[in-house]
Amino acid sequence: MKLTAIIEREDDGFVSLCPELDIASQGDSVEQARDNLREALELFFETASPEEVKRRLHDDIFVTQIEVAVG
Repeated sequence: MKLTAIIEREDDGFVSLCPELDIASQGDSVEQARDNLREALELFFETASPEEVKRRLHDDIFVTQIEVAVG
């Protein structure tokens, strides 16, 4: 299954988020944050009931950039 991973710098590390399931993780590098998110997702799918997966899974996720006027 392919899911979205949004990774951003936070202080001295990186935070990763899967918006389809609202599951997050972190790491010291982009790669570690991605790998830790993958592990968190795999653990979720191992332990969650089919009903919980269905309830939490958002199918239509769009990641884009927008321009905002400031000042």
